[in-house]
Formats: sequence, C-alpha cells, structure tokens
Amino acid sequence: MLPMRRFMLAGLAMLALALVGPRSAMAASEQQELVEKARFTFERMIADPEFTELKNYVKNARALLIYPTLVKGGFIIGGEGGTGVLVARDDKLGWSYPAFYTLAAGSIGLQIGGQISEAIFVIMSNKALDAVLDNQMKFGGDISVAVGPIGRGLGADTTTNLNADVYSFANTEGLFGGVSFEGAGILRRDSWNEAYYAAGATPYSIVIERKHTNINAQGLRNSLGDY
Repeated sequence: MLPMRRFMLAGLAMLALALVGPRSAMAASEQQELVEKARFTFERMIADPEFTELKNYVKNARALLIYPTLVKGGFIIGGEGGTGVLVARDDKLGWSYPAFYTLAAGSIGLQIGGQISEAIFVIMSNKALDAVLDNQMKFGGDISVAVGPIGRGLGADTTTNLNADVYSFANTEGLFGGVSFEGAGILRRDSWNEAYYAAGATPYSIVIERKHTNINAQGLRNSLGDY
C-alpha cells in the first residue's frame, strides 16, 4: 500500500504543477508582451515626423509613462483605459527598468475624431513623478497635463516649453491631434510588478531604488538610452 500511496501523492504533485505552471508562464508572457509593445510604441512615435518635438521633451523628462494600447469603453463602465509602463531617468544610472501601471478615466476627450491607440506621457517634474509613485496620480488639479505639440515640423533644436508637469503625445488611429486626459487616474499594478520581478516589488523599488531587474526589459532600456 505504501508504494501505491507514494505514487498517488507524486501524481497529485505533478497535476498541481501542471495547473500552476501554465498560469505563471501566461502571466509572465503578458507582462513581457506589454514591455515589448511599449518599446515598439516608443520607437515608432519618437521617429514619427508628426511627433517631431517629442524628442526634445523626452530629453528633458524626469520619467515616461508609455501606453501601447488605450481603448474607449470596456475597461470600466463608461470609461477608457489601458495598461502601460513607467520608466524614470537617473543622471548617473540612466533609464530604469519598467514598472506597470493602469490608466483609468471616466472620459478621455478627443479633440480630433478617432480612436486612441497609443500614448506617451512625458513627466517633467519631480512632483508629478512622486504622485505616480504614491499611487495618487490624477491629471488635473495639482498635477497639470498639457497636450504636446503635434506636427509642427520643427527641428530638434527647437526651444521646448516645459511649464506643465506632464505632456501627452497620443496617436489616434491615423489621426494626430490633441487628446484631453483631464481627470484620468494612474494606478499601479502591484500583481504585475511582483510577477515580473519578485515578491514585494513596487514601482518605487523598481524605478527609484533600482532593487529589481529583468534582463528581458533591456531592449526597452536600450531604446530609451538614446535620449
């Protein structure tokens, strides 16, 4: 009976691994897919002639929020949103590894018709970055958000207006125009941060303290490193 019991216990253990393993792999692949999409979004938008001045803003940025996909409706009832990554810059250490954040809004106003497909928020002030890290970020009020200049065709040496805390650059399915994000909230995704790095990983420990790394995000850091 004892060998049979051991056999049954081993079978149950294997079944448990089979059930848990794929879920862990799926979670990791979802996060890695988002990191890769964030890299593609950054590379595409930074090189797009419609976003000429984005380079100037990025070079002066304290941090970036990159959202590869923002959708209208379906995210929360009557709202819009999506998941993206936060990266912060240190003068000596360069760009950080990404932390995961959700954008949730009751209403995202399109000043020019179209569906938002991707956006980059350029964080210019320590106040705005601190608000994001404290999980209390809401555009408007104490944190000012402005629409970044679009399609001016200006050169890289153009003087950049840095008066706002955050500037948004959004691609709206073939139409490039102003998008209002007033009232949108930025919320951290703790479960994704821990799944991608380690238990206890927080945005602050990832992007400020630099306690966590994931070699699979190096491609994103390399693309950011040029700016």
